[in-house]
This record gives sequence, C-alpha cells and structure tokens, in this order.
Amino acid sequence: MAQTEPNLDHDISWFLLPSYWAKMVVALISFLCFANSYDGDFVFDDSEAIINNKDLRAETPLGDLWYHDFWGSKLSSNTSHKSYRPLTVLTFRINYLLAGGFYPVGFHVINIILHCTISVLMIDVFSILLGGLQFSNKGRRLNLAPKSSLLAALLFAVHPVHTECVAGIVGRADLLCALFFLLSFLGYCKAFRENKEGHTFSILWVLVSVILGAIAMLCKEQGITILGLNAVFDALVINKINLLELIQKLLHKDKSLEAINYNYYYSLNAWLLLCPWWLCFDWSMGCIPLIKSVSDWRIIALAALWFCLIGLICQALCSEDSHKRRILTLGLGFLIIPFLPASNLFFRVGFVIAERVIYLPSIGYCILFTYGFSLLSKQAKKKKILAVAVFGILLINVMRCAFRSSQWRSEEQLFRSALSVCPLNAKVHYNVGKNLADKGNQSAAIKYYREAVRLNPKYVHAMNNLGNILKERNELHEAEELLSLAVQIQPDFAAAWMNLGIVQNSLRRFEEAEQSYWTAIKHRKKYPDCYYNLGRLYADLNRHIDALNAWRNATVLKPEHSLAWNNMIILLDNTGNLAQAEAVGREALELIPNDHSLMFSLANVLGKSQKYKESEALFLKAIKANPNAASYHGNLAVLYHRWGNLDLAKKHYEVSLKLDPTAPGTKENYNLLRRKLEQLQKKGGA
Repeated sequence: MAQTEPNLDHDISWFLLPSYWAKMVVALISFLCFANSYDGDFVFDDSEAIINNKDLRAETPLGDLWYHDFWGSKLSSNTSHKSYRPLTVLTFRINYLLAGGFYPVGFHVINIILHCTISVLMIDVFSILLGGLQFSNKGRRLNLAPKSSLLAALLFAVHPVHTECVAGIVGRADLLCALFFLLSFLGYCKAFRENKEGHTFSILWVLVSVILGAIAMLCKEQGITILGLNAVFDALVINKINLLELIQKLLHKDKSLEAINYNYYYSLNAWLLLCPWWLCFDWSMGCIPLIKSVSDWRIIALAALWFCLIGLICQALCSEDSHKRRILTLGLGFLIIPFLPASNLFFRVGFVIAERVIYLPSIGYCILFTYGFSLLSKQAKKKKILAVAVFGILLINVMRCAFRSSQWRSEEQLFRSALSVCPLNAKVHYNVGKNLADKGNQSAAIKYYREAVRLNPKYVHAMNNLGNILKERNELHEAEELLSLAVQIQPDFAAAWMNLGIVQNSLRRFEEAEQSYWTAIKHRKKYPDCYYNLGRLYADLNRHIDALNAWRNATVLKPEHSLAWNNMIILLDNTGNLAQAEAVGREALELIPNDHSLMFSLANVLGKSQKYKESEALFLKAIKANPNAASYHGNLAVLYHRWGNLDLAKKHYEVSLKLDPTAPGTKENYNLLRRKLEQLQKKGGA
C-alpha cells in the first residue's frame, strides 16, 4: 500500500481546495440543486408508502415494522410487495411523529440533507478509489487525488438522474441505503492501516463495516451489494489478485430475445447516466417497446453498450499500468455490482428501468468520467478549454436538477412532464387522468383514461377508474361494460367487483348487484365500503335487517365509517325504532365525536323523542361545524316549531331558505309558521 502510483491529479486542470472547503463546496452545490423541492407535495408512490401506510402511526406497535413490507402490508401476505425496508419506514414514522401529521416539508428536508451528506462523503470515497489507500507515517489516510475526487464528487452531487431519489420522498430508501453503503465501505478501508511498524488489520472495523452493511440492507435490499464491493476492493487494492475469472462470469450472455431486451434496458440505464435529459417517473407499460427482431435498429444501442463495457473490461484486465487497472476495475465494480439486484439476472423485479436504482451505480460512472477526463487532459494541448467544458456540464446538470426538482413538487407537474418522454406509457396517461379526476375535471380525465386503456387494453385500474366516472355521469351501460371486462381480466379485483355492483344496482338489476358485492367481499374480506354499498342495496329492497347487519359490519371493520353509522341511524329512525336509533347515534358519536352529520342525525331522533334541549344542543353544534347546511337550519327550525319557540323557528327557516330556496318542505313549514304567527298577532290585537 505504500508503493508510489501515478498521480491522477497531475494532468487535470481543476480546482485544488483544502479538504474542508472542498466538502463545503460540494455540500452547498448539492443543496442548491434540490433546494426547491423542500416544499413539494406527497407525489406518486408517496401516497401508498407514507399517507396510506399504517406503520407510520403511533397506534401501530413498533415491532410490526419488522414483519411488514415497505408499504405496510404483512410480508406473509400474497399481496405483499416483499420489499423489506424497516429502517426507512422507521425514519418516515419519526418524521410523522415530529411533525404531528402528514406535512411533507419535514420529509423533503431530510431527503435533501441526506443527499448533501452523501455527496460530501463521496469526496473521501473517491479519494480512495481514484488515489489509492495510502497512509502517512502517523497512520493517517492520505488524499492523493484531491482535484479528481472533488470533480467526481461534484459530478455525483449534481447528476439529474438523482432527482427522483431526492425530490421523491420514497427515494429515501435509496438515500439511506447509499449512506450506510458508503460508511460500510469507508469502515472497511479503516480496517487496513499503515504506521511505522508496518501494516495493521482491525477486526473491530471489519465488524463495524459488516454492521453498517446490514443497516444499508435494512434500508433497501440493494445494500447487500456492499459485500461484493468490499470483496472487489479487498482483492484489488489489498491483496492485488487477478479478477479475470470473476469478470468472465459477469460477461456471460444468453442469446434469447428476452436477454436482448434486458441488455437494451441496460443500455438505456447507461444512457441516463451519460445524458440525463429525458427523465420520467415511470418507465413501464409500453414506455419502451420490446425488441422483437434482431433487425430492430435499437440493437445498435445494445452493441454500443457491450462494445464500451468489453473495451473497459479488457483495459481493466490487460493494461500494463496497475494504476489504470485498479481505477477501471473499481469504477466498473461500483457501476455494475450495486445494479445487479435490479438487473433481472438473478430474479424478476417489478420494473425494467427506474432512475432511483442508478443512485449507487452512478458512483462508478463518476469514477470513469473523471478518469477519462484525466486521460483527455493528458493529451490535450489546451487543458483550460477542456476544464471549461467540464464546468459547463456541471452547470447544465445543476440547472437540470433544479428544473427537474420543480417538476417533482406536485403530481400534476410530475405526471405531465412524462407525457413527452413516454407518450406510449399507459401508466403515465392513467396518472394524469387520476390527477385531473381528483381535481374534479372529469371530462379531461376521461380522455386520458381512454388513452391508457387504448395503449394497454388489459389495464384494469384504468378501466375501473373510467367506469367510476362514467357511473357518476349516469353513462351506466358503458360503465358496466368496462367494469365487467376488468373483472374478467382480473377476477380477484375486489374494487372493480364493488363498482360493478353499484352500477348494476343503479340499473335495478338487484340480484346481479348483490352477487357482485359478495364476490368483492370474497376477494377482500375486510372491505367496509363494500359492506356499506351492500347495505344500501338491502335498504332499497326493504330488507332492513340485512341492511343494518351490512352497515354494522362496515363499522366493525372501519369504526370511523360515518356514512354507515348515519344510514343505520336514519333507517332506524324511519322505521320508528327511536330508542335503538338513539343508542346507535350515541355509540357513533363516541367514536367520531366531531362528525357534524352524525350530530344532525342524532338530533333529529332526539327531537322526535321530545328531548328538545339535548336535540337543540346537537343541532347548534352541527351548525357551528357546518354553518352553510340548509337542512341543519331547517330541521332546527322544525324542532323550535314543535317546541313552541316560534321566533327562533322563524329565524332558522329564513336562514335555511336563504341557503337553499328550493329546500323540500322548508317553504311549506315556513308558510305554516307565518300564518300561525299572524293568527297570534290578530288574537293579541283583539
């Protein structure tokens, strides 16, 4: 380790800064790249991983995190994603508890801080990878490539492909994994030291490195690849052994068309590192058409990838320059090994391209870029022009990062930005449509949902959402066709079965609707919304006991299901079971004390039971919570009318009619009250 190697910095025309200032510069620039994402919304996968993830809430025992996947489902469940990242979920939970709710600013700030920290650590990592592991007489590690390591760290800090990891909160899994991955690597390097007495080896630091690697793996599965990287580093830098046999295994290729497609995907990942201009939140569902023939011109990209890789590997193995061999091998190692879990070589993963999985492999790209820059600088006569060109690349990347971060601030911007990059991606059109539907723009949403179904005729979620909108627009027959097709394609799609039941109920095909509801419940046993809709069907059929049982099931599964509670109270009220209606109403308000609709329903029951004072109090409380509800004022007026408080009755009738002049029954009651008041005035005058 003490041997003298060629100095990579000798040929590079670049800034030379003291270590402290170099780290400050990298931290500042990495912060500037992504700072504008700090106040962005929860977007895309954030909803499922954070907002809908019960593991973040205090009522979920901490121990459950070790038995659940990243999305909060039990690992043993057939529907589990099997992504095991308990430590990442734990950081989300801490964010949630500290903020007192789902406020995205705190989540985004942590992601930005993590990227800045990782970028600063990269200076130390690159100083070892580019300059070698060498020590002073006092045993301190030397940075023999300060300019090269600064350049490589800047390239890493400002790479636009990292935007998804930093600006998307779910990307924290990749950030935490990278942080502990690098700490594990640096810890492993600390195990090998030199001093005046010679080489020393620390078992303690090896143990620390293993523990940090395990933590990286518990943040994201990709962290396990640090074992391979440390092994390569040990072989190359510490033991200086020949890795030819290992490299030959990595070069083994299958001749099938499937392998051709996977190799093409690898070339696209490489292109995202080289030219991160076309970025997309999702690369699935037809975004990249399959290569179906060897005559496809895209084979050129595949050939270019392997030409470059084989050329680099040959140089890494056969070059007479040991310094060159070490840098190229480590660069390729960091490029390839962390990518292996996402490569589909050993097991199928749920994507073909994902920008977030390139976060760690981009370290290898930065090593190779910096080494290539040093070789060009060595040959160039005008080194300053080359340095200006590299500075220009960094500046463009900074601007690209800032622009891309702004697109990640909201789902609307994020989804629309993908339309020009992946116009054939059905999922992109689906998400644009869903975002429009959530904002109430149903007409525009229909257009995008239809395009999603056209691009992917088996896209059941797009069919389900389109069917829902058509159902709301009373286009029931087309809605039924879409939902029927969805459950035919995916027979266990519970939500589509429930929505099909709602449509069939609206078409007055009650037996089919009941069957659809029960099929939905068969496939999703804990489905409170389906029990609620089943109860509505039974109520329409005057099967009151069945309706009450269905709504009771809904409230057992989801105690805060306000609509189910309300329907129980109203049905019991309408059928004259006032005592039972009152008991259900009180039970509901204990569970949901601030629900004004429940206050209103219970107040009606109490008024009929002549419990005027308590009824009045609930009406007034409901009105305070929702002062613009005409029915609340109208029914309170009826209560005062019965009670004999005619002036107050007149006041609330008038408020109700002002809010809703067409309110059924209110005008008639108001006219009756006015005639009664006029009669009283005449009697008083007489």
